[in-house]
Amino acid sequence: MISNIDEIVKIIRDSNNIVFFGGAGVSTESGIPDFRSVDGLYNQEYKYPPETIISHSFFEKKVEEFYRFYKNKCLKPMLNAKPNVTHQALYKLEKEGKLKAIITQNIDDLHHRAGNKNIYELHGTSFKNHCIKCGKKYTIEDILKADGVPYCSCGGIIRPDIVLYEEQLDNNIINSSIKFISEADVLIVAGTTLVVQPAASLINYYNGNKLILINLSNVPNEDKINYVIHDKLSKVFEKLI
Repeated sequence: MISNIDEIVKIIRDSNNIVFFGGAGVSTESGIPDFRSVDGLYNQEYKYPPETIISHSFFEKKVEEFYRFYKNKCLKPMLNAKPNVTHQALYKLEKEGKLKAIITQNIDDLHHRAGNKNIYELHGTSFKNHCIKCGKKYTIEDILKADGVPYCSCGGIIRPDIVLYEEQLDNNIINSSIKFISEADVLIVAGTTLVVQPAASLINYYNGNKLILINLSNVPNEDKINYVIHDKLSKVFEKLI
């Protein structure tokens, strides 16, 4: 049902067992675009849909085009971004012992930079990278300063520690996410359209009656969600700071 912000804030304040499940909309207010969106600029610069470019098969076949898109549309905005009011509020909730876990589809590291500790990154992070030949670790800065495709000192290609399309999620992260969601009193789903699988299906493990959706647009099966707000996340979370 459609709810008001004060009602949602009260539910959050009254709970000591909250799990947050977030998507790209959590970070858009930090200036990070949803790289899967097809906009005018994208159409002018790239020949392929974002979902195709950020895929395992595309990385293997057209790694130069992969990195041209990935550096410009993903890494540069992420490197300069700062945690926004939602990230700050989640840090406050965790510090108070109310928030038990953050489960995120984002790869931008903003929850870490906000100070949160118990974070499950379903799709990995762009801030960690490794050589596919020898396993040597590299930073996001190493990737950006490379001319074109980043190569390791051993000659191997460096790839980000993110889950590309066509790749499986980490089972340990999935199992931990299921555990926290199934035991939560309040589950907040925010900034996601719940269409990217298998991540979106995780909310089916929630057993409570305080499932809260905060998203600008409608999502599938919204009538089964207990509390719904179609608005910016900041309008809700700024009241918690």
